[in-house]
Amino acid sequence: MIQFLPIPHLIIISYVVWILYRILKHKTNKVNLPPGSFGWPILGESLSLLRAGLDGVPERFDQERVEKHGSSQVFKTSLFGNRVAVLCGPAGNKFLFGNENKLVAVWWPYSLRKLFGKCLVTSHGEEAKWMRKMMLSYLGPDAFATRYAATMDVVTRRHIQVHWRGKEEVKVHQTVKLYAFELACRLFMSLEEPNHIAKLSSLFNIFLQGIIGIPIDFPGTRFHSSKKAASAIRTELLTIIKERRVEMEEGKASSSQDLLSHLLTSSDENGRYLTEMEIANNILILLFAGYDTSTVTITLLIKRLGEHPHVYDKVLKEQLEISKAKEVGELLKWEDLQKMKYSWNVISEVMRLNPPTIGAFREALVDFEYAGYTIPKGWKVYWSAAGTHKDKANFEDPTRFDPSRFEGSGPAPFTFVPFGGGPRMCLGKEFSRLEVLTFLHNIITNFKWDLSIPDEKIKYIPMAIPEKGLPVLLHPHQV
Repeated sequence: MIQFLPIPHLIIISYVVWILYRILKHKTNKVNLPPGSFGWPILGESLSLLRAGLDGVPERFDQERVEKHGSSQVFKTSLFGNRVAVLCGPAGNKFLFGNENKLVAVWWPYSLRKLFGKCLVTSHGEEAKWMRKMMLSYLGPDAFATRYAATMDVVTRRHIQVHWRGKEEVKVHQTVKLYAFELACRLFMSLEEPNHIAKLSSLFNIFLQGIIGIPIDFPGTRFHSSKKAASAIRTELLTIIKERRVEMEEGKASSSQDLLSHLLTSSDENGRYLTEMEIANNILILLFAGYDTSTVTITLLIKRLGEHPHVYDKVLKEQLEISKAKEVGELLKWEDLQKMKYSWNVISEVMRLNPPTIGAFREALVDFEYAGYTIPKGWKVYWSAAGTHKDKANFEDPTRFDPSRFEGSGPAPFTFVPFGGGPRMCLGKEFSRLEVLTFLHNIITNFKWDLSIPDEKIKYIPMAIPEKGLPVLLHPHQV
């Protein structure tokens, strides 16, 4: 629920902002800005963006403004207290991804920057490049080929045995959250103690509620609760980091044990190491990336397979062929995951219809021209995966579920962007791909299911979440 300041405070602040707005408008009225509206003082059009997400149609925010302004593929608005240019479609995506650290740099709303602190996603320039390079050596495709596949399979099998087998009905979203968080804790920090993971998971759920929204920091607001939860998570992480440092000094842990050990022992070319707080912040952002986005994708994958039995049957056939080629009890290997081509097409179509991240911001480093308009230095620039994926110019009948769109060469460049693109493409892309495929293999070879609420609404807060948690009725396969 969005919380507001008292009315008298809002009136005073609105008046001051309005005066500043008039001054700025006078100074910039000669600049050829994109069409659009800044909306209300302070709030801008933030409520319209949030409302579209809560209604389950985040693409509506873009579509309404593109139509209103003569099908212009760029428009101006105001979001979360910032002037924003929204660049629509594949041309906008290509422009932004190709001009990272040239014309634009990554930017996040105040709420996210405050909650995550100094880490990969909030860093710029050479520091960001170093952090990304360091993490890619542990999270890139080469690392997964040798390090993660079997462990993912072990954790997934155990999760299904404990939380799915023997149950008549399961609430998918809540149950998959447990799985995704346990997997991230296990792979990133070798954390396996159930009570410790449960404690962190509980704090994480509170933390996530304040990620996107109006950052009003008073007791009782979501942002305040989220900030307190983030502080508690960091305290836990710093304790784990200090314990690991001691273990490594005593020879009880190795530098290649997991991501945490890797971050503790990696330095840049000048010999600088991350501080313990920087390590905690980076693990926090990776827990977020590996937890919430994967949870969304797996949950909605279960939903789509329940809605489309013929697609379920084709996925099951592909997965059974992989199982039959293995010894009884043999764990999945990297090579097995590469054979899941149709399954990945299905997952890709799930992410097209409901991208795990609906879009992201950049900041203009200089004044630049785009589509005949000037985007001033300091403005924020937004690209929308949701808007791109649901544009009929990019996908025929865009609301229809059709995995065949990804056969052959697949969609045109920059029309399918669930992981972003360019130098800032999602670092956890490969981790997410393996996680979702491993879960899919294990769940579909064990169960068929029916949706308890066939037309359950999906809302974005800010991730796509089924309104009732997606309860399903389980039907174990007969062996």
